[in-house]
Amino acid sequence: MPGRGSGASWPRPKSCRVISVSNQKGGVGKTTTTVNIAAALAMNGQRVLVIDLDPQGNASTALGMERNPDISSIYHCLVEDEEIRNLAKPVPNIENLWCVPANIHLSGAEIELVSLVARESRLKRALAAYDTSELDYILIDCPPSLGLLTVNAMVACDEVMIPIQCEYYALEGLGQLLNNVKLVQAHLNPGLAVSTILLTMYDGRTNLSQQVVDEVRSNFGDLVLETLVPRSIRVSEAPSYDESVMTYSPTSTGAVAYLEAAREIAHRADTVVG
Repeated sequence: MPGRGSGASWPRPKSCRVISVSNQKGGVGKTTTTVNIAAALAMNGQRVLVIDLDPQGNASTALGMERNPDISSIYHCLVEDEEIRNLAKPVPNIENLWCVPANIHLSGAEIELVSLVARESRLKRALAAYDTSELDYILIDCPPSLGLLTVNAMVACDEVMIPIQCEYYALEGLGQLLNNVKLVQAHLNPGLAVSTILLTMYDGRTNLSQQVVDEVRSNFGDLVLETLVPRSIRVSEAPSYDESVMTYSPTSTGAVAYLEAAREIAHRADTVVG
């Protein structure tokens, strides 16, 4: 596997980093980023939990979770107060990686949460009751919207990672997302910050991809990882085999890029903006 036994071991954070992966624009590689960054971190000695907060459940599928509407899922945590430690399941073939899956029940959670007490803080309360000292990272895969599920993720986390695709309209809707981060900061989670931006679907053959890279870097500076994740058939194929690309095709360009992105995340200074 990439990264195994190559060079110095990756540093562990002083305390568990809770990171929401969010972008309300669909098709930007959000779930793919969550799954493959998590797998790369775990394969290099980090202890990682993925929380699938997207009703589509694609992160759960890519991590080999059972597709069954009758199994307990993150829905039961948010709506029925089930403890996260009872929901986290080990990911097949990757040590140090666990997943709290999503299933079809989560699609109704937005409506059901409206009537619950402290509806924006349900996930935060669940994580507060979970012993995170045994984890280095919690990655939360958010739905492509700015509803109550995404708000729950932002209230529960410390950092937001934003994948941005290197295509036309790449920055569309990003202002609204950043505004929501500021609103959550002001009213619900003062410690929240955007810490990482990852450029995905890069095509070096086109001027457009490079123009998007330049524009994002000029707007967000050091928040943008150096690594560019290229378009990759292997990355697209992997979920159909219930795998991340890190195990499906570890030497592919996509896997190598996600490995390097994960390495940056593990090594970079805690540079964030409010």
